[in-house]
Amino acid sequence: MRYTLLIAPQFYVTTPQICPYLDGRRERKLFTALQGAHAGTLNDALSKQGFRRSQNVIYRPSCAGCSACMSVRIRVADFAPTRSQCRTLRRNRHLDRCARSPRATEEQYTLFRSYLDCRHADGGMADMDIFEFTAMIEETPVQSRVVEYRDTETRNLVAVCLTDVLDDGLSLVYSFFCPDLSRQSLGTYVILDHLDMAREVNLPYVYLGYWIPGCSKMNYKANFPALEGYVNGGWVPLEKANACSSQNHPLSVNSVTQQIV
Repeated sequence: MRYTLLIAPQFYVTTPQICPYLDGRRERKLFTALQGAHAGTLNDALSKQGFRRSQNVIYRPSCAGCSACMSVRIRVADFAPTRSQCRTLRRNRHLDRCARSPRATEEQYTLFRSYLDCRHADGGMADMDIFEFTAMIEETPVQSRVVEYRDTETRNLVAVCLTDVLDDGLSLVYSFFCPDLSRQSLGTYVILDHLDMAREVNLPYVYLGYWIPGCSKMNYKANFPALEGYVNGGWVPLEKANACSSQNHPLSVNSVTQQIV
């Protein structure tokens, strides 16, 4: 399938950096800016090719000699929760969802800091201050929502997800939640609830970002039925995608541009 844009975007490649997921490897990213009247169209087209948005940039890995990172999404119509996921839904029946315009609040940042300090204290976002957090939430040139989850009794904010609304699905850009409520599996619940939201508005996919086989930080994504990965220019069921991942070649600028112009 081809996606038509009025002006072909300009792509760039970052210099190699230490890979945050696989020891002894270095990462590069292929990226372009999202700007102007056609930012949403470009975001839709490139998301279908395994790209991810970060503020006003959209990117995907383009690492020399490595193709471990795989973009994954869930087919909403084919998804049925596992027994464990059904228990997660029951444990969180008391939560209330509210989708808002992308505006950052001090309450969100307090939860974000608590989440980072507990789960990702040594990660690349560990030093993010409230101004950088605000930029992450608010600097979006596409249709985005901040989805908040609150306890219906206490009204405490327990989870937040920055979500892009694509023409074929919902893309979870970044989520965080109260680390003290680990028994509630809030990360899993946020994904399950986004599947419900996509179903409510007849969107066929929920995009989960990147998955690396064997990476413990990403194992939870593989637990979702009806998951498919983007390999060799197309989306295939995860089982097949995983088998083909060793043959998946990093995207070149030319191969991407040919598919969107």
